[in-house]
Amino acid sequence: MLWYAAAAFVFAVGMAGTTLPTPLYGLYRQELGFGELMVTVVFAVYAVGVIVALLVAGDFSDKLGRRPVLFAALALSAASAGCFLLEGGLPLLFSGRLLSGFAAGLFSGAATAAVLELAPRGSGGFAATAANMGGLGCGPLLAGLLAQYAPRPLILPFAAHLVLLAVAFALTLALPETVRPPRPRPALRPRGMEVPREVRPVFVPAGLACFTGFAVFGLFTAVSPGFVSGTLHIGNLAVSGAIVFSVFCASLVGQSLTGRFGAPVALPLGCLGLVVGMAQVGLSLLLSSLVVLVTGAVTGGIGQGLAFRSALTAVSARAPEEHRGGTISALFVVAYLGISLPVVGVGALSTGLGLRNAGLVFSGCVVVLASAVGAQLWRTRKAEAAALATAG
Repeated sequence: MLWYAAAAFVFAVGMAGTTLPTPLYGLYRQELGFGELMVTVVFAVYAVGVIVALLVAGDFSDKLGRRPVLFAALALSAASAGCFLLEGGLPLLFSGRLLSGFAAGLFSGAATAAVLELAPRGSGGFAATAANMGGLGCGPLLAGLLAQYAPRPLILPFAAHLVLLAVAFALTLALPETVRPPRPRPALRPRGMEVPREVRPVFVPAGLACFTGFAVFGLFTAVSPGFVSGTLHIGNLAVSGAIVFSVFCASLVGQSLTGRFGAPVALPLGCLGLVVGMAQVGLSLLLSSLVVLVTGAVTGGIGQGLAFRSALTAVSARAPEEHRGGTISALFVVAYLGISLPVVGVGALSTGLGLRNAGLVFSGCVVVLASAVGAQLWRTRKAEAAALATAG
């Protein structure tokens, strides 16, 4: 049996739950009566959960085994779905998003490692990436379709996810364990993060590129449904879900292209993609054009994929082996700060400027930051290629 495919399915189902509420935020706003700022705060709680899980339990699957941590992540995902099913106000929405963040943090390490270890040589990296990005993209697509064309739009998406989680639980029961926990079992301590001095010259620009790329993810997963309904005047929830789906699929394409260019070139190219994509997003808001918004989503997604995978490659290659895990955790923390803080800023700006103008300000900030980072990375690409060759 293709065990790695089963592990990839578990990974995808788990990550789908983290983006499932995306096209539903407008319905929650109508039902509970809160504004765009609160939408972004509810979304940002998820990133807090991810960061906490990465810092506290990033290496628990190395000590306990992959399957126990996957079971814990699946249980947290189910609890998150339960909070949304019982939703009676903001406290349960916050709880659901926080639990979803905890689950995503656990999945990021344990499921990625499980897919890599179960896959045939050379295919694990793409399978893990496809499961991660595919799951993130399928969540809003599934929720948008069910909410638009099926009854009980705030119930059925999460009920469907619980069914998928049950299937994932059964597959996890059958998965072979790829880690033999050491005896005696070491104490479980927070993993923390660290960036060795020799890694910092590449970590800073790579981290800024990740921050910017994940900020684009945050914009689409938290705020783009508001753009679609409020600025483009399109009330179809399936369309909102499909737009977010296109961003994650485009990121997968970008990640698959990284190997063709090599990390030192792919990283500034990714920044260029972010610049062009966010310029198109800004133009779509000015013109009220769905086509330009989708084009911007695809371009920005490809840029994010190029930037993220090449940043991860460059940082992990330069990090000493004994500090590699902590360094990669630090990069993910920076990335998830990017997916939360700028989006809350958009929500805050929208209270005074309106969502359309806040989106234009956000787009301009991303263009400026990505341009500066990309220019620096392009200037240093030859030196970084030489450093990577030495590290390899």
